[in-house]
Amino acid sequence: MKGTAGLRDLEVQCVIGVYDHERTGPQPLHIDIELDYDFAAAAASDQLADAVDYDCVTRTITRLAEQRGYQLLETLAEEAVSRLFHELPMVQTIRMEIRKPRAVAAAAASFVRVERERP
Repeated sequence: MKGTAGLRDLEVQCVIGVYDHERTGPQPLHIDIELDYDFAAAAASDQLADAVDYDCVTRTITRLAEQRGYQLLETLAEEAVSRLFHELPMVQTIRMEIRKPRAVAAAAASFVRVERERP
């Protein structure tokens, strides 16, 4: 039984941007994550060990965002997807959107969206 689990609008703080004024301190990022995997084992056992652990996803993304600065959203997205595949072996596909509010004055947010299959 294939399905999708994930998080909507996870807020993390990150020093991110190309310009000096963007790198004076952490900025909020909003992240949507979708993780495709076979739910059969989780549904049968009703045990977290067989399912996506949302706390693990949150910790993984938050650590990456807070541990170092990034110039580009693309770099953070690629590193996050790679780390999540390592942490969650049952996941086959990851879709992630990272939004940076007020990055451009005339827009609510800039964003990147990636979709990756397990290598």
